[in-house]
Amino acid sequence: MDLIERANDWLSQDPDPATRDELQALIDAGDTDALQDRFAERLQFGTAGLRGALGAGPNRMNRVIVAQAAAGLAAYLLEHGDSPSVVVGYDARHNSDVFARDTAEIMEGAGVHAYLLPTHLPTPVLAFAIRHLGCSAGVMVTASHNPPEDNGYKVYLEDSSQIVPPADADISAAIDAVGRVDEMPRSDAYETLGPEVAEAYVEAVVALPQDGPREIVAVYTPMHGVGRDTLVEAVSRAGFPPLHVVREQGEPDPDFPTVAFPNPEEPGAMDLALKLASSYTADLIVANDPDADRCAVGVRDGESYRMLTGDQVGVLLADFLLRRGVEGTYGSSIVSSDLLGRQAAAYGQPWEQTLTGFKWLGKIPTLVFGYEEALGYSVAPDIARDKDGVSAIITVLEMAAELKAEGRSLIDRLDDIYREHGLHGTSQLSVRVDDLTIISRAMDVLRTSPPTVLGGLDVSSVDDLADGYNGLPPTDGIRLGLDGGARIIARPSGTEPKLKCYIEVVIPVTESIQEARDTADQQIAAIKTDLAAALGI
Repeated sequence: MDLIERANDWLSQDPDPATRDELQALIDAGDTDALQDRFAERLQFGTAGLRGALGAGPNRMNRVIVAQAAAGLAAYLLEHGDSPSVVVGYDARHNSDVFARDTAEIMEGAGVHAYLLPTHLPTPVLAFAIRHLGCSAGVMVTASHNPPEDNGYKVYLEDSSQIVPPADADISAAIDAVGRVDEMPRSDAYETLGPEVAEAYVEAVVALPQDGPREIVAVYTPMHGVGRDTLVEAVSRAGFPPLHVVREQGEPDPDFPTVAFPNPEEPGAMDLALKLASSYTADLIVANDPDADRCAVGVRDGESYRMLTGDQVGVLLADFLLRRGVEGTYGSSIVSSDLLGRQAAAYGQPWEQTLTGFKWLGKIPTLVFGYEEALGYSVAPDIARDKDGVSAIITVLEMAAELKAEGRSLIDRLDDIYREHGLHGTSQLSVRVDDLTIISRAMDVLRTSPPTVLGGLDVSSVDDLADGYNGLPPTDGIRLGLDGGARIIARPSGTEPKLKCYIEVVIPVTESIQEARDTADQQIAAIKTDLAAALGI
């Protein structure tokens, strides 16, 4: 079929009046450029599920795409088990509730019993619900911290971790085999759950803290997302003082009006929280991203506040669990700090690195703690084998309150860790692009003519992750080893049009912590300058 025929075919099976009107207007206007943008490609289903801008056509998130994904997943589940079931959750983004109901109806119509969570809830509640209900799979409709015009579709299997190969390819093939969505059987016999699953999740989180100090003053922002009610309830039941919630960001709002990007890592996203913290002289700032599977942490440092990096929070949480005698595998993604390996070794515990993406950490059988530098932490894999920003914040509050009772802070404890293992300074050179060929050219440079010196440090090794690295599955990335334990890992983002270069330097603490920090900052800045020049970005 030609472009107009394909658009009309899509139009004829689209159940959504808004996207039908959008598409009809483009057809009537003969806007071939806009039609080509929507029909030239299709959103690809992978280990991250689906994610993209809302709109009409196969290259957008819409009810047709979601119906096809639901039907394909149902076919996969029916092929791989008897009497399969699925639980479906959703956040507060535009159309999330509609996509979730469509999924439940199509699953039930296909013969997969569906449970629908009763309202918008954090992603960790959905991940928890899979094993709690004994389901074969879970679907979470969310685009996490993407811009407001996006939505997405995460798929989990029965272990409550997201899918990995070959399940992604098998589900994708089943989706490709789906016929017209207006001819799919649907059923409203799915089961809408009450509050009991979210209640069970909160009970599991509240059981994590031990008896100990509770006095801590903390400011919290849910970043216009769905984390507030669940976290506030957990904090209250765990015996901590009430959080000071950033009012302007407290209610779920799919337009995220106070931030350019609803991601605690983005510049300016934490400004309101920092301002509120100053007014209360708070000890701590904590934040979730919109679906509450990630968390960010800031600490009072004298008269101001310092936002900790994902790596710093990760090593603090690991230290807290290690000192408590939690035994098992400590895991981190390959782009996260290598410091976790030194910490685990000091306590005689195994450390395992995985590819980027929490789905890989969730597959470690003996995992007791896992983290990735992009603010994702699992402090209790028995609750859910996925990142969980709610249980992570509860653990951070417990850790900070314990240190406050000793007259110390998270920064003081972090400095202790650096004195023992060396200051591991981490940063990113991250470039968002409109032209994806910029990313492919940069990766080609690293593969064919990598730099020999960066920031005054010799490049001692070059590993192409596409060939596999240390037993990991192949992935698109390059690892550069530098003298002194420094390293760089460059990779295209899996969810955004970005090239990400993860930098780590290791500075022994021979004098003061501040001197080591200054040296690390200078070294990272020099590496960034040289790397950007080498890649032409």
